[in-house]
Amino acid sequence: MDIRPIAFDHPDAVKLNDQVQAEYAVRYGDEGDVTPLDPSMFRPPAGLYLIAYDSQGRPVATGGWRTQDENDEGYADGDAELKRMYVVEEARGNGLARRILAALEADARAAGRTRMVLETGNKQPEAIALYASSGYEPCVKFGLYRFHEDSRCYAKPL
Repeated sequence: MDIRPIAFDHPDAVKLNDQVQAEYAVRYGDEGDVTPLDPSMFRPPAGLYLIAYDSQGRPVATGGWRTQDENDEGYADGDAELKRMYVVEEARGNGLARRILAALEADARAAGRTRMVLETGNKQPEAIALYASSGYEPCVKFGLYRFHEDSRCYAKPL
């Protein structure tokens, strides 16, 4: 696998983002994650967006982080927020999400962030298992979905 930084608005990123949004719609029965995201949020040093390509050059996994600091949505100074972690179905089970997660954590730490935070949902048990096995612990809810019953928030010191 070739994991490389890609702009959030790159065609491969848009393609994978559309796929993850479709999966959210199936799992939650809605329009997907409506968190406002802008490509500039993922530009170093304020963030990073990664895509993994398979040996045929196909984009098969993605993930990013963006800077967050204390605000009225419950973030804290020094936070890095994980966004759009996704692996296409045919590439799951090969450790790609774990590799992308580790790279994002290392990059956020190098950028001076002190805590990685993420929001997922109770209908994504695979994601919850990945984060729990990677040292993430439940935390006070934050972000756009902090009042939603299905929302689950996790954090890990960097």
